[in-house]
Amino acid sequence: MTATVPFLDLGAMTRDVRQTVTEMWSDVLDSGRFVGGEMVERFEAAFATYCGCAETVGVANGTDAIQLALRALGIGPGDEVVVPANSFVATAEAVALAGARPRFADIDPWTLLMTAESAEAAVTGRTRAVIVVHLYGQLANMDALEEMTSRRGLILIEDAAQAHGATFRGRPAGSFGRAGCFSFYPGKNLGAFGDAGAVVTSDAPLASRIRSLRDHGRSGSSHYMHTLVGTNSRLDALQAAVLSAKLPVLDEWNDARRRVAERYHEAFGAVGLPMVDEGPYSRGVYHLAVVRVPRRSEVQALCDSLGIQTGVHYPTPIHRMYPYAQLALEPLPVAESAATEVLSLPMFPHMTEEQVASVCEAAGAVAEMLSEREAVGA
Repeated sequence: MTATVPFLDLGAMTRDVRQTVTEMWSDVLDSGRFVGGEMVERFEAAFATYCGCAETVGVANGTDAIQLALRALGIGPGDEVVVPANSFVATAEAVALAGARPRFADIDPWTLLMTAESAEAAVTGRTRAVIVVHLYGQLANMDALEEMTSRRGLILIEDAAQAHGATFRGRPAGSFGRAGCFSFYPGKNLGAFGDAGAVVTSDAPLASRIRSLRDHGRSGSSHYMHTLVGTNSRLDALQAAVLSAKLPVLDEWNDARRRVAERYHEAFGAVGLPMVDEGPYSRGVYHLAVVRVPRRSEVQALCDSLGIQTGVHYPTPIHRMYPYAQLALEPLPVAESAATEVLSLPMFPHMTEEQVASVCEAAGAVAEMLSEREAVGA
């Protein structure tokens, strides 16, 4: 059947900015500057201000953002980087692509975010950095992570690919670590019309190195002088135009997501199925709205029969995937348990009242079905 409540609908977001994007694309076409140029520089400046940082370096995607940040920080072969086990694979993948070794940390059972304690438990003598992932659009306890990494002499990096506009104690995602790494994949809270990413930082020398690395290792003094082994990972002007059109309405869209999440929290909490929540002092942006349920496949099938699309983020912890299994030295019970239960509900800023109500009403049906299964011991 056709879903009456899609998991994600980008159409309304596109309609909000279509005219502005069309005008900006016309400017790009007239300029003839499709890679770099004024449009990219304008977005970089605006996003740096939004994130409370001095500089933004636009890159081709979020994975490159992490990899290039690591390389620019001198992290590579022989080094270890602590990452949470329940992130999207790109977090660990970027570490491996930089030549370093991921070390997997467990997570908090309520927020499903890495904690200072779980990260420190994974630290060894070879650890150089910790990458905290602001999963689902919620920030971890950054006070504790900053204290721990500072005490241990480690570099703190933020994977903020799902947290555009989220804050901790009023400070925006990306402004805590030496570098904040963002993806602008189309489905993100701030999404391009294709792949795109960025690194934000207030470390000017670091920003300069990342700019060189993203552009074949070029020296700033000459187009044909290459002082680093770089790569081709530049943000193109057409995507920068899309992001520039969307950035002014991002806070409005995030507020709409919060209102939907508040309804979900109330409905699912009332039937004993609490949503994965924000931690203290965190104001999330609900890139995903996640509930933990037993019998997830049956719950998904029930939601599907009610016309409600759902997703799973993520069904397999990274340390259980073939390329990384040999790196998992200790059990990570919270991440492994959560992976069997997490269910992502429909979440996008233009959800209608009817769509939100349908998902909230499904909470009762889910609870009833689970109660029946428990009663018969199935």
